[in-house]
Amino acid sequence: MKKTVILILSLFVMLLSGCTISYKMNGTVIDYNKVHSIAIQDFPNRAAMVYAPLAIKFNEEIRDTYTRQTRLNMVRQNGDLELEGEITGYDLTPMAISSDNTMASETRLTVRINVRYVNNTDHEEDFERSYSAYRNFDSNILFTDVQDQLIEEIIKEICENIYNDTVANW
Repeated sequence: MKKTVILILSLFVMLLSGCTISYKMNGTVIDYNKVHSIAIQDFPNRAAMVYAPLAIKFNEEIRDTYTRQTRLNMVRQNGDLELEGEITGYDLTPMAISSDNTMASETRLTVRINVRYVNNTDHEEDFERSYSAYRNFDSNILFTDVQDQLIEEIIKEICENIYNDTVANW
């Protein structure tokens, strides 16, 4: 009886040790045997309303997102993966009207970015897509006081969405 229990426990332990569970916290699904590099071109600001630091901040954040979350080499051109596009919108929209109906009590900042993605190892994954994100802020606050913080939040959200659609396959 003792030998049978020991034998069953031994088999159970061996079975468990043979099983592995793999989970990546960043959700990346990249075959590093085929995909080694990414080329991210500068995204120019072509929005009707231009805020000069927006393009610089976006270009830095999109590159940082891929550098932090993948092992891909950043190259200037002809990468296995390629990203390019342009900033197409930077808009302020009044949202909620104040109780005295004279002015907006809340304003929305929206940023739109058009992205072209090319996967040179599998062109079935290529796409062109528009991304946007927004943040609302109290109209009693000067926009210049909250602008940089809002832009940082919006850019992070858009970059994560682009990342998820290109290499995370969510």
